[in-house]
Order: sequence, then structure tokens, then C-alpha cells
Amino acid sequence: MKIIVTAGPTREPIDPVRFIGNRSSGKMGYAVAAAALRRGHSVVLISGPVAIAPPAGVKLRKVVTAREMLADVRSRLPWCDALVMTAAVADWRPAVCARMKIKKTGEGALLRLKPNPDILKAVAPRKGRRIFVGFAAETGRLRTEALRKLREKKLDMIVANDVGRPDSGFEAETNRVVLFSAGGEETQLPLMAKTKIAARIIKWIERRQSRGVMADNCACAERAESV
Repeated sequence: MKIIVTAGPTREPIDPVRFIGNRSSGKMGYAVAAAALRRGHSVVLISGPVAIAPPAGVKLRKVVTAREMLADVRSRLPWCDALVMTAAVADWRPAVCARMKIKKTGEGALLRLKPNPDILKAVAPRKGRRIFVGFAAETGRLRTEALRKLREKKLDMIVANDVGRPDSGFEAETNRVVLFSAGGEETQLPLMAKTKIAARIIKWIERRQSRGVMADNCACAERAESV
């Protein structure tokens, strides 16, 4: 298969030296890319700024902002069979980015924000038969929020985790996730290494792809019999 994986945070500039960001380390996304490579798939890894090396054999695309990531996903979507959106994309960006460093004055400052594009929603009209997997990093109402995002973003599966726990989520080597599929399956995984979760995700995508191929073959056979 041809798989796009997004990973890491995005940085939204306030001025030439400051930005809005988040704690995403990119470890989960890089683990998914590595797991896909081990299974023999072709992988494009679209990564925000991280401090880890990409897996050998991946085609790495470096981006910084949410809009840059969206543009790269859009341009490469026709190539892929599956999109795994693990990146922690900033929800907002400064309405104005100052051209010069903003000097502190000893007084408070107001920062006006505007929403960033939702990448999965933006590319949903072009989904076709591609498999879309999203991630939901939450600090409460995990199941409710994950199912809402699964439905609203027209995903095949969403991986939800509580990032408020010290042993999972951002920067940790382990994660504790629940997999929700559009078909109604719900699988709660115990605390495990992100590399093992990544392998589970890739195997799920492979099974989903196989079901689609089998359905296509059956449909072709039925049409041939009718002729």
C-alpha cells in the first residue's frame, strides 16, 4: 500500500522568534511510519518540527505550520491508499504575525487568534476509497469526543487517548488508547509501547484494505455472471 503519515506538532508564528505550539514529540507518528515500512508499504511522512530521526526508507516532508501541512497532504493525497493523521495540529494561529520581534513593555498583551483549517475535514471530499485514520488526544469525555470526531471527519477509524495521564500521550514512550471504527468496533488496548500500538494500527489498515479488495472482487464476479 501507499500510506501517508502525518506526525509531530505544528508551530504557528507570533513573531520571528515566538510561536504557538504543543507538546507533541512526533513519537507516535514516527512509530506508525516505521511499522508501515516494516510491513513493506511505501510511506510518505509529513512531519512538523520534532527532535527525532525519521525511519530509514521513509520519504520525509518537513513542514512547520498547519496550512503547510494541509497543502502537502492535499498535493499527495491522489498518490495514497491510506492517510494516518497522527499530527497534533494547532487549532489556532495568530491573526497577525509581527515582522519584528515584539518587545516586552512590562504590561500585559493581547493576542488575537483565528482558527486553523481542520486537515481531515478539508480533505474528506476527496477521500474516495482511501482509508482515513485519525487521532483524538483528549483530557476528558474520551469516548464522546472520539465518536464525534469519527463521525464529523468521516473517518474509518479513530485512535483516542487520554493525554492527561503521565504514562501516555505526549512525549511518553507508551500509550493507552481506544480504537473506534466506523463499523462500530471498539477496542481498548492496555498500556503498551507506541511501537506496538503502531503495529496494531497498520495491521488494522491492512485488514480493512483486504475487505475492500474482496468486496470489489465479489462485485466483479457478480457482474460477470449477470453478463
